[in-house]
Amino acid sequence: MRRASAHGSVALAILASLLLGACRQPVEDKRPETARAFPTADRPVSGVVSNAFSNEQERDRLGEADMVMNLAAIKPGMSVADIGAGEGYYTVRLAERVGDAGRVLAQDIDGDALRRLGSRVEHDRLDNVSIKPGGVDDPRLPERSFDRVLMIHMYHEVTEPYAFLWRMWPSLKAGGKIVVVDLDRSTDRHGIPPALLICELEAVGFRLDEFHRKPEIAGYYAQFVAEKSRPEPGDIKPCRLKAAKGASAKSALKGN
Repeated sequence: MRRASAHGSVALAILASLLLGACRQPVEDKRPETARAFPTADRPVSGVVSNAFSNEQERDRLGEADMVMNLAAIKPGMSVADIGAGEGYYTVRLAERVGDAGRVLAQDIDGDALRRLGSRVEHDRLDNVSIKPGGVDDPRLPERSFDRVLMIHMYHEVTEPYAFLWRMWPSLKAGGKIVVVDLDRSTDRHGIPPALLICELEAVGFRLDEFHRKPEIAGYYAQFVAEKSRPEPGDIKPCRLKAAKGASAKSALKGN
């Protein structure tokens, strides 16, 4: 009886250890292996509710796309990446703006949205548009290829911002710019405070170039340029949500 009891105790101890280990599964194990060299973002992430941010006719009535493209100084012949393109509100308008001599790359991680966008591109005969799936920690953009990279009302959905932005850095041509349009509210409410956005981009080698608040774009416009170099993944200093909450956009924008 004692021997059986001892065996039973050992078995129970092993089972308890396994269960405890499962309950304490490190957060790191839930991240993509390709992102683990980078810091974890200290903020919640919004889920993807819809690939259609709002009615396109209403957005056009407000002049949203024209305002953003004008602020970004997008001109005929440019090469532009539309990250988180969804069903293509910006993609089709960018295609018209850059013209036959320009190129637009539409990227998204949602395969169904890209298929619908592909049908739209084919129907509208947008020969200057190409479509490419992206990853949660990598936009998969070719190096030194883009005059502008746009992330419109989607940055708050990026689960691995440091890896994602670090891998985006080489995609810009000389003089290229990153454009982010988002709402000034918490990341779990489909926005991101400007100070936190600026901190995350600066952490991987970008510098704020312009900042505007415009009613036409339902939020704010932030434009960044690449610094001369980017830090190694292990040298990236992550932004702390509490610190960003205490910083105002005004203080974050000093000197710009």
